[in-house]
Amino acid sequence: MTDVTRKALGAAVFYGWLTFMWWLASRSLLPSWVHDPVRLGEYQQTSGYLWVALSTLTLFMARRHLLGWLGGTHLLRQHREDHDRLRLASAVFDSTREGVLVTNNKAQIVHVNRAFVDITGYQPDEVLGHNPSKFKSGRHDADFYGQMYQAIEADGQWNGEIWNRRKSGEVYPQWQSIRGIKDADGQVRHFVAVFSDLSAIKRSEHERVQLAHFDALTGLPNRLLFTERTTEAVAAARANRRHCAILLLDLDHFKHINDSLGHSLGDLVLKSVAERLVGLFGAELTLARMGGDEFALLVKDCPQMAMTANLAQQVLEAFKAPFLIEDQALFITVSIGISLFPNDALSAEQLLRNADAALFKAKRGGRENYALYTEELTAHAQQRVELAGQLRRAIEQNELRVYYQPVHDLTTRCIRGVEALVRWEHPERGMVSPGEFIPIAEQSGLIGDIDNWVLRAACTQMGQWQAAGIALDFVAVNISSRRFIQGDLDLQVAAILADTGLDPALLELEVTESAVMHDPEQALEQLHRLRELGLSLAIDDFGTGYSSLLRLKRMPVQKLKIDQGFVAGLPADEDDIAIVCAIIALARSMGMKVLAEGIETAEQAAFLFENGCQLGQGYWFARPMPAARIDWACAPSARLRE
Repeated sequence: MTDVTRKALGAAVFYGWLTFMWWLASRSLLPSWVHDPVRLGEYQQTSGYLWVALSTLTLFMARRHLLGWLGGTHLLRQHREDHDRLRLASAVFDSTREGVLVTNNKAQIVHVNRAFVDITGYQPDEVLGHNPSKFKSGRHDADFYGQMYQAIEADGQWNGEIWNRRKSGEVYPQWQSIRGIKDADGQVRHFVAVFSDLSAIKRSEHERVQLAHFDALTGLPNRLLFTERTTEAVAAARANRRHCAILLLDLDHFKHINDSLGHSLGDLVLKSVAERLVGLFGAELTLARMGGDEFALLVKDCPQMAMTANLAQQVLEAFKAPFLIEDQALFITVSIGISLFPNDALSAEQLLRNADAALFKAKRGGRENYALYTEELTAHAQQRVELAGQLRRAIEQNELRVYYQPVHDLTTRCIRGVEALVRWEHPERGMVSPGEFIPIAEQSGLIGDIDNWVLRAACTQMGQWQAAGIALDFVAVNISSRRFIQGDLDLQVAAILADTGLDPALLELEVTESAVMHDPEQALEQLHRLRELGLSLAIDDFGTGYSSLLRLKRMPVQKLKIDQGFVAGLPADEDDIAIVCAIIALARSMGMKVLAEGIETAEQAAFLFENGCQLGQGYWFARPMPAARIDWACAPSARLRE
């Protein structure tokens, strides 16, 4: 006998006994007038009603308990729990961020959730009853959908990436899972598709690829992608016994544009250059921006060397037309280095390295031309790397020397000051030309250490001259562009002046025009901080850059130095005459002194003297020399009068 049966029998016995006791009580508790026929009849009628009511109540309670014992309460509770679960499932269905679409076994949409509406743009009444093919993008063929249906039929589900179309017409990627839902008989009655929008992920992936392989400014392939394509081109050329080539392009004097017109305009120039090169070659060749103002061209099939020379000449011709940037016509030239496979190199890395060596040769040859790689250039490049290492050791081992070139007053014909110039006394090669090691120092970042060393040595020497009674007005020290734009130059100068004890009024710092115009506002602030130290300031190589006279007016500068390129043509060249006279007049009107450098003849000195230039220096007066060899008694007065 089961537990439920036992409970049912127990309930029946209990309520049967209760009914019997009620009947017995009703009989035993009859009042004394029970023998009165009339009153007995009324009593029997009333007690009958009570009997019926009590019996009904008893039966109802028995039924309730009986149903509870038989599991009725459990069924009701289960019904309520099922209802709660359905309500929760409905809330989740509408709250999930994934789109959900339900179809019947006739491929008719019967339900969609809120995320479906948000992702696709369709309202429920626009899709209910329709076939999901309504959302096809057209990107997939019949085989794709055939394989999808086969997977659902065989495995009961399918997962994969699929492209669909929104209501707006936009085609977008989804990650979709489709599953068949069976009934109690094992028959598939519905299909549920759950999908997420992959658009943001695809965009992020595309942006990542763009950042990794393409230049953000021009949209061209970057160095990484260009190297990969060059590697592929070399492999293909080797397999097919063909040739390929690299043309490395570098804009001439692009730094002047950045320094004078600003980096924003410089970026516009780079974009315009990229557009012109793309217009010249289209998609036939791989064009890349390697960084800075350097571009590269990959020629995959290059049967003859003359073809690369022809391409280089096309580039040179294309750059003869001006670039119109913000209503300014800028003329830009380009230098090109060429390296060939397999003639010059057998790998992509070697091709790039040799093209760079050829580019250096083109620039040394006067710029605005092209050069082909030779073994001699590779040796020269290796020598430059070795020289950089030796220069670093030279600073540590005190191989640098300071030479001084006297500066003369063209009016009194006396030495008024000196300019400190760095020299490198190599233990094996002897004196290394500044034109050879200064560019290497700038590229390697050593120029800052060299500037500080020269400044300290010059201040120390000037203090010794003052102590010896040599009354010089100033010692001038050149500051490199890189050192000037770092922003902490005033702190370094103040520290050196404090260490050496030199009066700041005896120190003059020379800053190139291009360094001042790199960031005019920052340069103005830096110059004022230096001027507050009590020293003097001069603009070196004036006239070779793109100075703004308005900014020059605001700068606390006491001297302009006329570049030797303008002095060389005096007194015969009319253009040099006009430029020099204009600079002298400008300086005079702004209360500045003028110093002409590179004076090599008496005629040049006489012309400058007659046109109001106060100071001069050059080989005609004296070459740079060690401090101990300066002849303080010498004066070129006799030669000047001649």
